[in-house]
Amino acid sequence: MNLLSSLTTFRIGGPCDAVYTPESAAEMTALLKTLDCPTVLGRGSNILAADEGVRTPVILTAGLNAIRIEGDTLRAGCGVSLPELSRAAESASLTGLEWAGGIPGTVGGGTVMNAGAYGGQMSDVLVSVCCADRERDASECRFGYRQSVFTENPTLTVLEVTLKLTHGDPADISRRTEAFRKARNEKQPVSLPSAGSFFKRPEGHFAGALIERCGLKGVSVGGARVSEKHAGFLVNTGGATCRDVMILAERVRETVLRETGVALTPEVKLLGDISWSF
Repeated sequence: MNLLSSLTTFRIGGPCDAVYTPESAAEMTALLKTLDCPTVLGRGSNILAADEGVRTPVILTAGLNAIRIEGDTLRAGCGVSLPELSRAAESASLTGLEWAGGIPGTVGGGTVMNAGAYGGQMSDVLVSVCCADRERDASECRFGYRQSVFTENPTLTVLEVTLKLTHGDPADISRRTEAFRKARNEKQPVSLPSAGSFFKRPEGHFAGALIERCGLKGVSVGGARVSEKHAGFLVNTGGATCRDVMILAERVRETVLRETGVALTPEVKLLGDISWSF
C-alpha cells in the first residue's frame, strides 16, 4: 500500500490506490492523457494530504530529472530538485539560482508556485515552460507572488523549463549559495516534517511575525505545532494528522484575524476530499 505520508514532506496522509513513476516526458504525457484526474507530485513539499488518502492515481515526477546546460541556458525536467538545480548552476559558474539551494521542492512545483527566497524567484530567470500540450513563453505564465497560470489551471502540467542565467564569479556564487543555505537552516525548523511556510505573506506584513506577536509559538493540536523556531511553520512533532494541522491552522488564522485584523491565507495546497472552513 502506498501512503501519502511517505510521499510528502509533512509526513501526513492516508493511502493512494495507484502510483506511477514515468521516466520521460513522453511517458508522463501518455499517463496524463489516459489516467482519470491524476495527482502530480514532486517532493510533496507544499502539500497537506487527507488522512483518508485519495482514490485518484498519483504520478511522481522524480524520473524526469534531466539537466542540460548550454552556455548560460539551463534546461531542467520537472522532477529535478531545486537544491540540485542550484548546484548544477553553481558548478557551471552561473548565477541566479543561489536562493534555491535550500528549498525542498522541485522544478515543477517551484514553477507552478513561482517559488522564491532571499529576493529571488523562478520568474526572474525563467524563459519558457514545456507542458503536455505545448511550450509557453514566460510572458504567458502570469507569474505573481506564489501564483501562475498553472495555479489557476491545475490541469496544466509542467514537464520541463528553460532558464536564462548569467555567468558569474565561482567564489561569489558559492559564497552566496552557502550563506542562503546557512540562513535557512538557522532560522527554519528543518529538523521536523513540515510543508514549508504555511501561510502566504500578507501585503505589508510577514505571517510568521504576526503569528509570533499573537503568542502562538509552541501552540499544539495533537502532533501538530506552531514552530518555536519560526512561527510561520506548522510542524509535525510526531504522529500529526491532517485534522490536527487543519484545526491548528484555523485556530492560528482566527487568532491573528481577531488580534491584528489581518486575514492569513494558506500557501499549502490540500490534497484529497478536504477543504478549509473559511
